Amino acid sequence: MHRHFILHKPHGYLSQFIYQKKRTKKLLGELYDFPEGTMAIGRLDEDSEGLLLLTTDGHESERVRSKTVEKEYYAQVDGVITPTAIAQLEAGVEIGFKGIRYTTQPCHVRLVTALPPC
Repeated sequence: MHRHFILHKPHGYLSQFIYQKKRTKKLLGELYDFPEGTMAIGRLDEDSEGLLLLTTDGHESERVRSKTVEKEYYAQVDGVITPTAIAQLEAGVEIGFKGIRYTTQPCHVRLVTALPPC
């Protein structure tokens, strides 16, 4: 029987349970005694905080991360975001991960001044 979790990942934690290099980073497994085999669906950067889905079901993780499941993200930014920056996000931006550079998928961007009530 698989288990699923919703977690608010705090700032300063990696969105993973195993860290390969010399262990100096805080990991999700330190927040709660999750069952063996628990994995994050997606990730948030170490400097980010927010909702993170966790599961023990690898097939469900792949399904949710696939392009067939629509996702919606809210991002808080420092300063004022410009129309040019919004247009760049909508077109896809180049980012790097583990030394590999790639361009994100195009998306819809909408500026909000406050998050909607939960």
